[in-house]
Amino acid sequence: MCGIVGAVAQRNITEILIKGLQALEYRGYDSAGLAVVDSEGKMTCLRRTGKVQSLVDAAKTQPLLGNTGIAHTRWATHGKPSELNAHPHLSTHIAVVHNGIIENYESLRNLLIHRGYNFTSETDTEVIAHLIDWQQRQQGGSLLEVMQPVVAQLSGTYGVVVMDSRDPARLVAARSGSPLVIGYGEGENFIASDELALLKVARRFIYLAEGDLVEMTHSSLSIFDGQGNAVQRAETEPQAQYHAGDKGLYRHYMQKEIHEQPLALQQTLADRINNGKIDFSELGSDIADRLTNVQHIQIVACGTSYHAGLVARYWFESLAGIPCDVEISSEFRYRQPVVRANSLLITLSQSGETADTLAALRLSKTLGYLASLAICNVAGSSLVRESDMALMTKAGIEIGVASTKAFTTQLAVLLMLVAFMGKKKGRPEAVEHKIVHALQTLPIKITEILTWDNSIANLANNFYDKKHALFIGRGELYPIAMEGALKLKEISYIHAEAYAAGELKHGPLALIDENMPVIVIAPKNSLLEKLKSNIEEIRARGGELSIFTDKAAAFNESKGIKTIQLPQVDDIIAPIFYTVALQLLSYHVALIKKTDVDQPRNLAKSVTVE
Repeated sequence: MCGIVGAVAQRNITEILIKGLQALEYRGYDSAGLAVVDSEGKMTCLRRTGKVQSLVDAAKTQPLLGNTGIAHTRWATHGKPSELNAHPHLSTHIAVVHNGIIENYESLRNLLIHRGYNFTSETDTEVIAHLIDWQQRQQGGSLLEVMQPVVAQLSGTYGVVVMDSRDPARLVAARSGSPLVIGYGEGENFIASDELALLKVARRFIYLAEGDLVEMTHSSLSIFDGQGNAVQRAETEPQAQYHAGDKGLYRHYMQKEIHEQPLALQQTLADRINNGKIDFSELGSDIADRLTNVQHIQIVACGTSYHAGLVARYWFESLAGIPCDVEISSEFRYRQPVVRANSLLITLSQSGETADTLAALRLSKTLGYLASLAICNVAGSSLVRESDMALMTKAGIEIGVASTKAFTTQLAVLLMLVAFMGKKKGRPEAVEHKIVHALQTLPIKITEILTWDNSIANLANNFYDKKHALFIGRGELYPIAMEGALKLKEISYIHAEAYAAGELKHGPLALIDENMPVIVIAPKNSLLEKLKSNIEEIRARGGELSIFTDKAAAFNESKGIKTIQLPQVDDIIAPIFYTVALQLLSYHVALIKKTDVDQPRNLAKSVTVE
């Protein structure tokens, strides 16, 4: 993985490919490359490590002319970042770009070496190029005809686009587990792993289904399902808007997206709160009625979305009275879960293409769940299309790799769902009213917390020489401590871990000294006195404390304690509120550390491999 762009046109498409890659830079990558073919079958390939700009600079010194081409930004899965490992990969007249992982590549590689092929890279993708070349030599036929037996030999996940310099007006692509979208232009066609890459050239899109194989020229498009049958896929309008480089007054996309959260939350709540009640009529009356029968909820998610699920577990059980379990998608799919009667599966994903969460959803269909519900930010994503029902977070495009507004809007949707399902399960109307009131105050409360930016930036100065940090919280704020630790490690490269505060005495206290900062989430709530005891345990051992709290909690700064006193908020929305403060802390620490805030090393925005 990470980003694919392909084009077939009657004009030079080099600039289209490069701009498409630039639109996908937010996803995270370590190298970039492209290959183009002109009308006479001359193929030119260019690859560079580092940013797409390196490819742009190289292209200025090398003519790149062609009406057909493919391009790729790579996030390493096999082989270190290098020009030899960058895509496209070639085999005589064949060029391939690929997202995903070919799990049986070693056996295929050995087979192809035995057949006389020389490998120039360490990647699994090069296997595909040589397999196509071999198959063509053996059976002849069109690129489409060759691809059918080739994909049958591949195990794993792939979104792959193939070009043949001997047939320079055609692209063939296949999708298995890794998304591909086709864009229609005027007398030209495009394909990409994300519609953002194509918004400047296409306004009509088709999302390929699992197992699809497609052949495209500038004027034609043919799609075949996994059984080889010709099929039609529904056209959609673009789901996203993107303006390259548009950070406005902000220094980074992450900073911009932190400050967009009040608006994102307003959009998420809009049309879903009417007359003091939650309105999920978007689910449809028949599906919504099925929720009345839910006796258990199973949430599966990865990374930041997993933390949102952990917060929701507290809410579902305490506010709606519904038992809830939460599991990491990659663990859920590889054990043998016992499914409770009338259990609803909820999947959470920003992109809707997270490989492990998609696999968990597909597994769930064989396990007897009552229904599946996706909470997602991308309406056309695989997760949304394959779930029984879906709720959109409406956060807008999130460019920064470290999730901010996608997380807080997930929490807002989950809290609305808690109120909605609590009502279905006969909880008192006062519960829904309390949740609705808290949610309605949320956008303005988040706006308030953003005014603490300078204070939090000053606190961040204490972390300039730190290599480790602990985050602690209790109750539903413990998962927020986990999310705070994740953000700090993602963008500042400080090793950070989170603990439930009551667990300190069971091991983590051994780490406490003046070099181990401890970040505490400590609003005035029913667990505050317990948390204060944990804080004293840290102070007694010389720990350095940074406490995010409110005035009612009555903390005073003293030696070893620094406080950020924030406005008081309703306990229900405290997890969302305090998340934003921790996002700001991580952002400012990353600035001090001079790391790449928007594209932290080794990470990708949409993880479409296992």
